[in-house]
Amino acid sequence: MNTMRRTYLTEAGELVAQHTTDDLRRKTLQPVQTYANGTVKSLPLEERTPVFTPLGIVEAELVTFYKSGKLKRVFPLNGKLSGYWTQEDEGKLVDPLTIDTPAGPLTARVISLCFYEDGKLRSLTLWPDENITVQTPVGAIKTRVGISFSPGGRIRSLEPAQPTPLKTRIGKITAFDSDAVGINGDLNSLVFDNEGQVASLCTSLSMVSARHYSGAEFIFVPESRESLCSESEQEMVPMRMLFDDQGMEISVTPDAEPSYVDFAEYEISTAPYLPQLDNLSKGLICSV
Repeated sequence: MNTMRRTYLTEAGELVAQHTTDDLRRKTLQPVQTYANGTVKSLPLEERTPVFTPLGIVEAELVTFYKSGKLKRVFPLNGKLSGYWTQEDEGKLVDPLTIDTPAGPLTARVISLCFYEDGKLRSLTLWPDENITVQTPVGAIKTRVGISFSPGGRIRSLEPAQPTPLKTRIGKITAFDSDAVGINGDLNSLVFDNEGQVASLCTSLSMVSARHYSGAEFIFVPESRESLCSESEQEMVPMRMLFDDQGMEISVTPDAEPSYVDFAEYEISTAPYLPQLDNLSKGLICSV
C-alpha cells in the first residue's frame, strides 16, 4: 500500500513518515500522531533512519516527542508481530547499541530509549531475553527488562534478571520479581532512593519476622497460586516491600492490603524462604 510521502523537520532530524506497507513486517500503515498544537507526538518512519539523540545518532523506525518538540522515545525497530513474523524474526534485526548512561557505558539490544525533556536519559528498555550487568549502589546486578535513571543522573530502578541477595534496612533480602512484565524500562521492581539505598523490591525467596514490643509477632511470607503451566502445580507470588525512614510497607500479593511495620515499634529480622524453590524454578518458565 502506498500513500503520499510526508517529510517532517524535527529536533531529531528531517524524517520521512511511513507511507508504504509490506506483507511481512509492516502490514499496517501507522498514522502520524500530533498534539492539539500541531506538534508531532508519534512518528513512524518509512525506513530505518539515523536520528539525532542526546546520546548520538541512533537508527530508528519510530520516534516520539514531547509537546515542546523535544525528543522523548526512540525505537530502533517497529515491526508488527504475527504468525508470519515472530519476535525471534524481529530480534535478528536488532543491533546492539553502546550507550553512555549514568551507570557507565552499556552495550545491549534495546527496544527503546527514553529521554527527559531536557535531554537526559530517563530509561532504556531491553530486548526480551537480553541481560546485562549493571553497576548499582549495592553492587553489580544482572539486569533484564530495563533500567531507569533519575533527573539528577542516578540509577532509579532496574529489573533483576535472577534472584539477587541485597542488603536492605532490615537485613538481607533476595530480590526478584517473577511477574515482571517488560512493557518498558521506566518502572522496575528494584528501586533506589536518593542515597542509593534500596527503596522497594519484590521477593519470592525471603521472609520477614516483625516482633512488636508488646510481644506479638507477625510473619510475612510470599503466597502461592495455581501455576500458569499446570493446574496441579503451585507457583509463588512475589511479595513487595516499600521502605521509608520510619518503617516499611509489605504486600504479600499485588491485590492485598499492605501492612505497615514501624521500625520504632518492631524488632525486624529476615530469613530465606526456601519451601518454594522447586516451584519458583518451574514457575519461571511460564512467568518470565
